[in-house]
Amino acid sequence: MSSKIGRLLRGRPRDFSDPRIHHQISLAAVLAWVGLGADGLSSSAYGPEEAYKALHPYTGLGLVLALMTAGTVFLISFCYSLLIEEFPSGGGGYLVASKLLGPKIGLVAGAALVVDYALTIAVSIASMGDQIFSFLPLEWRQAKLPLEFAVMVLLIIVNLRGVRESVSILMPIFALFLVSHAALFLFAFFQNLPAVAGLPGEAYREATEGAVALGGWGALAAVMLRAFSLGGGTYTGIEAVSNGVAVMREPRVPTAKRTMLYMSLSLAITAGGIILGYLLVGARPVEGRTLNAVLASAVFGGMHLGSFDFGSLIVMIVLISEGALLVVAAETGFLGGPRALSNMAVDSWVPRRFATLSDRLVTQNGVVLMGGAALLLLAGTAGKTGILVVMYSINVFLTFSLSLLGMSRLWWQRRSRNDSWKRRFALFAAGSLVCVGILVLMTVEKFGEGGWITVLLTGGLCTLCFLIRAHYDSVLRQLKRLDEILNEIPVPEGTVKAGAPDPVAPVAVVLVPKYGGLGVHSLLSVHRLFPDFFKGVVFVSAGVIDTANFKGAEEVGDLRASGEADLNRFVTLARGLGLPADSAYGMGTEAVEVLEQVCSEVGRKYPRAVFFVGKLVFQKEQWFNKLLHNETAYAIQRRLHFAGLQAVILPIRVLETG
Repeated sequence: MSSKIGRLLRGRPRDFSDPRIHHQISLAAVLAWVGLGADGLSSSAYGPEEAYKALHPYTGLGLVLALMTAGTVFLISFCYSLLIEEFPSGGGGYLVASKLLGPKIGLVAGAALVVDYALTIAVSIASMGDQIFSFLPLEWRQAKLPLEFAVMVLLIIVNLRGVRESVSILMPIFALFLVSHAALFLFAFFQNLPAVAGLPGEAYREATEGAVALGGWGALAAVMLRAFSLGGGTYTGIEAVSNGVAVMREPRVPTAKRTMLYMSLSLAITAGGIILGYLLVGARPVEGRTLNAVLASAVFGGMHLGSFDFGSLIVMIVLISEGALLVVAAETGFLGGPRALSNMAVDSWVPRRFATLSDRLVTQNGVVLMGGAALLLLAGTAGKTGILVVMYSINVFLTFSLSLLGMSRLWWQRRSRNDSWKRRFALFAAGSLVCVGILVLMTVEKFGEGGWITVLLTGGLCTLCFLIRAHYDSVLRQLKRLDEILNEIPVPEGTVKAGAPDPVAPVAVVLVPKYGGLGVHSLLSVHRLFPDFFKGVVFVSAGVIDTANFKGAEEVGDLRASGEADLNRFVTLARGLGLPADSAYGMGTEAVEVLEQVCSEVGRKYPRAVFFVGKLVFQKEQWFNKLLHNETAYAIQRRLHFAGLQAVILPIRVLETG
């Protein structure tokens, strides 16, 4: 029953060997704009509001703030567009920092990204609740958190089905937001057309009076910089495009750059337009309502078609579209978070199971973890958007800063080899300066209002990653010694047994990874334990499709060729030892299922076969070993036993040296 329910929720398995599959599950620029750019666009629901509130009482400077906001969006977006050219395989801030600033700095960027994406989901859903309940009675707000939890669970289920499906479902919401907010801006400007022309003069007057009141232009500039930095949530989501290049349609780099252009234009116009809208209608905070709700009411309130209150309906549509887009924005966390985790898993910073794909070709473990973490963050903050935005923005700008600093360093190193280095270096240096400035100001200003939680979470995750990496490195050192001893064992002189084993004779079926000491150790152990009993050997291996190799048909083909070449080396070794040998290979997203299928086929061909599976056995078994090392051996043994096949686990001792 649980299997049937899971299949209903996730959908049917996909065929990874289908040459069309990458095209079918990848995103064109418009769909990528929806799935990855919605996070940036939706930040207009909370970023401009925080900046505008911080500008009080000098709100007349909103024009300057709007221009600064739009300019910053274009600056950071252009930097990331060039970054995509340099890293066309994707990876975002983690890959950039790891390659350009070193693995340890890369870990900081990766940890910040993982926490950031969990916060992306949490803050988007919390802000959605704020928008929806802005036009509902205050006494209904007790239902806000349960609604947010329900939406979160629904998103987890949708994302377990696949990237393209989740984005396609949400596309109409994205379109509704664009149409409704375009109407909001146009009505706000045309209703206040005389005031629009006077905005520059008003900004100059406000600046002059503010400088006098505060005691100088430096003090006024500090107020502007504070407001600008506290609106840092506006720029969140820009990095998601570079992190998600792998899910985009070929040619990926032009698709990603086009997506970045769509996202930057829409975000700059929307965020800047909202700030100008606040300024034109003289928006002021109202209890229980967002500033965007105040703006929409000021623009559309009072509109009637006969006796019908048409304006209230339009306000409701604007806020519902905004809340719905925030749900779409949460999708960025489900796309980017698992991708960041999988990149870190490949480098052994987190458990390697986070690099595996489900039969829907989805990083299922990452989706579940990001959704669960977001649920905990929602519960821990009681869905308070203000706290979540502060936590969110700090890590966003930490990643921005490290990425752009890395690119600045790269172009400085290329100064003797590239004539255009000055322009590129100046661009990335300017982006770095802006991002570092916002990061420092925001962290200092909001440290006591939630910033410390982000620092604690990110630091704790970095510490945990170091411990995980230390464990994997210790195990790897042990296995390398095994490789050194067994990889090049001499083959005794004698007659080489050619061909496959006799189907009616006893046969040892040895499950092996890539060619190396582990597989050789298993082969020698079998014949040490059962001397002269088995009359042949069959080597079985599985090629696991994960995020590291599922990038195109060519990579999948390379994986098969590499796996079959390793099996051929085992066969050659066994025949050199005087044993008839054969091999069988399978590919899939889940090692246990693939090996079960291949072993069943081998069992039918060799009815007297006994299957041998190697398993790492630690000198001191710890609770985390099962988390960091999958229980493949036990799972295969259980399945083969149930199928009526004999399976034996061979221990491979690991003495951890720290």
